[in-house]
Amino acid sequence: KKENLRDNMSTLELVLNMLAEATTTEISKEKNPQSFSENRSVAKEGGEVAGNARKDIEERTGKPVITSKNAVDFSNLISDVIEKDYDKNE
Repeated sequence: KKENLRDNMSTLELVLNMLAEATTTEISKEKNPQSFSENRSVAKEGGEVAGNARKDIEERTGKPVITSKNAVDFSNLISDVIEKDYDKNE
């Protein structure tokens, strides 16, 4: 079965990925890279921003950001909690 890579990421992984993409886009707008090499350098800078954020999160929480859980699991967990809360309040 073909799956989307993002379906296998935790919420934090998704947010950090979005941070890298958004940062790369902003750096690219400012630097206006023309060659493959320049674009690669800009992409690396955007990735470094997200990488530094990941390291900071891991240092502060004492837990790795990259987990075996994925976004679908978290979504299912949240749905289950909401359903149980709804059933309890009826």
